[in-house]
Amino acid sequence: MTKIRSKNAPPTPEDIYTITRLNHEVRQLLEEVFPTIWVEGEISNLAKPASGHFYFTLKDDNAQVRCAFFKNRQANLNFGLDNGIKVLAKANVGLYEGRGDYQLIIEQIEPAGAGALQIAFDALKQKLAAEGLFDEKHKKTLQKYPETIGIITSATGAAIRDILSIMKRRYPLANLIIYPVPVQGEDAASTIAKTIKIAEKRNECDVFILTRGGGSLEDLWAFNEEIVARAIFDIETPIISGIGHEIDFTIADFVVDLRAATPSAAAELVSPDINDVMQKLKNREKQLVRFQKQIIKNFKNYVEIFFRKLPQPSQKLFELIQQTDEYSIHLKHNIEKKITSNRMMLTESKSNLEKLNPTYIITQQVDYIKNLHLRFEGAIILYFEKTKNKISRIDDILNSIGPISTLGRGYAIVTDYKTDKIIKDANHLKVGKKIHVKLSSSEIDSTVDKIYEK
Repeated sequence: MTKIRSKNAPPTPEDIYTITRLNHEVRQLLEEVFPTIWVEGEISNLAKPASGHFYFTLKDDNAQVRCAFFKNRQANLNFGLDNGIKVLAKANVGLYEGRGDYQLIIEQIEPAGAGALQIAFDALKQKLAAEGLFDEKHKKTLQKYPETIGIITSATGAAIRDILSIMKRRYPLANLIIYPVPVQGEDAASTIAKTIKIAEKRNECDVFILTRGGGSLEDLWAFNEEIVARAIFDIETPIISGIGHEIDFTIADFVVDLRAATPSAAAELVSPDINDVMQKLKNREKQLVRFQKQIIKNFKNYVEIFFRKLPQPSQKLFELIQQTDEYSIHLKHNIEKKITSNRMMLTESKSNLEKLNPTYIITQQVDYIKNLHLRFEGAIILYFEKTKNKISRIDDILNSIGPISTLGRGYAIVTDYKTDKIIKDANHLKVGKKIHVKLSSSEIDSTVDKIYEK
């Protein structure tokens, strides 16, 4: 803090604020003094740069304030921002130090006033429609004569009384299961969605009726929640809605397989009139009686025709006796043929068994081994003879080209007496050097007396 000094005393350097310091301390002061607040106002001067951040002014009749709504805070934004919209914003008070402007940093924003619910309704409707939740291709067909009907509604409301009355009058054959839920209030939407899933999992109904009586937009809001719409879309059992009055439309009405204008209309849509059913059954009974009479008549005609076509019993008996004789002859022939075939198989099996006798097999193997022994012995002798001849030829070749044979033709090998290295050129000798000469059958030590140049 700046120290108190005399009014006329000149300021010290510590007393003089830079603009940066001033704006920084003012921003800190604003953030410390003001908690997160809710403000209501009308949007104007809306700017939407490529960064995805929103900048606008909130104003009322007498004042305005700059606002910044950053992209990372927009996850829960479920309606479009535009100039002229009145909104309720949750914000932190701050200062943009670069310009020295006092501003609000928006944390959350939602429509304000009477149009807020309608804006939220339109935004969710547009979102779900874009995802295909309202498409006709997803609508399921209701059974004409459902056995069990599930009713998802308040257990004490007027809707359930109307539905039960209509069902008792129109279709008393149906089994009714009531799934009680709150139809308005803070937890109504989540309870309705949970109950739809439970009823689907229990798999005991052919169709569901989702219903409640009339009311304001706020009263019907539970049926405009996204959680309810997705629960309806995710089940396999057909579901019909009867929510409010004929002019009332909810998000659920667009997702269900069939919408009824009222709870009573929903009950009539899922229940055939028992009087119509009985009349159809009577008509069907008459048709069946006529069909049965006609079938009996046709059978009588067929019996008469077949009776006339039936042969005399004596003739049929002679035919059967003849067939029996033929079968007897054929059977005797097949038996004799089978006996002959079995005898041949027995002879062949006996021959094969003799070949499998151990004594016979051992004798065959001994002869085979003896034969192999003779062949192996001959092969070894032949191999030794070939190897011996080959070695003899190689020995003759080596003798003919070896140094001993060369010496026998009058040549000699001259080596240094001391190093025993072969002397190939006279340039490596000098007079008086002692050498060793190897002849064919003897060796000589001598001394060089004279070297002759070629």
